[in-house]
Amino acid sequence: MQDKRPTTLTSDPHQRLGKPAGGWRARLYAIIFESDTPKGRAFDLALIGAILLSVLVVVLSSVKPVADAYGAWLHRAEWFFTILFTLEYVARCLCVQRPVVYARSFFGIIDVMSILPSYISLVFPAAHVVLGVRILRLLRIFRILKLTLYIQEYSMLGDALLASRRKIFVFLSVVFLIVFLLGTVMYVVEGPENGYTSIPTAVYWAISTMTTVGFGDLVPKTDIGRAIASFMMLLGWGILAVPTGIISSEITYQRGRSVLPLRACPACPATGHDASAQYCKDCGARL
Repeated sequence: MQDKRPTTLTSDPHQRLGKPAGGWRARLYAIIFESDTPKGRAFDLALIGAILLSVLVVVLSSVKPVADAYGAWLHRAEWFFTILFTLEYVARCLCVQRPVVYARSFFGIIDVMSILPSYISLVFPAAHVVLGVRILRLLRIFRILKLTLYIQEYSMLGDALLASRRKIFVFLSVVFLIVFLLGTVMYVVEGPENGYTSIPTAVYWAISTMTTVGFGDLVPKTDIGRAIASFMMLLGWGILAVPTGIISSEITYQRGRSVLPLRACPACPATGHDASAQYCKDCGARL
């Protein structure tokens, strides 16, 4: 029987962005976008380190004793990373044939959001907008999302989530129906005198109970209410395992259909050679 499972919607980034045919742009592209070459791996590792350090600077800036003692150094470090990531973003746009496609992509937007707040803060130096600048500074934490571009497992998880979206949507719809119905029942059983003042309040209690969080701000007082709560707690254990099974199954499927790692030519930036290839498909060098 033919497998009817939908394939992933993600396309080859080399085709989507447009890999240059040659010249300095092709060499720069191989370093920035291809992690299967020595220079590409070194670039990715250095960038991961810079991202982590920049996030650490943002975190330390929010600690008042540290900010008071080392505020000037943290400010210089913040602008160092801002300029560094600005140059990286410009280099990415320069070395692809379709820079607009990259700028409008997910990671292109993340790149902009990680550097733009620093430049916006220059326009609002007045004291009455300090709070707004602080809020903008929090957007710099988006730099941590850039790490997903350099870790293969993130891409695999993203493909699995994308392929499982319909199943997860159906599952969440069923969960919503359950918590809505049981929340309505609890509203009728317990009533406003026990804190269940409305159906939305009862649904909130049902969600916290179903997820086994149990904040304790709403507690059933009647025997029937306790029986319903016990049933929902036990049901929550089984329900929470469903999305894990869906995503795990899809990850297993994605891993089974994944190809071997791309082979890079030692003499030119060409990649994507077959496992059995002995010579480069572009320059003819021996692999």
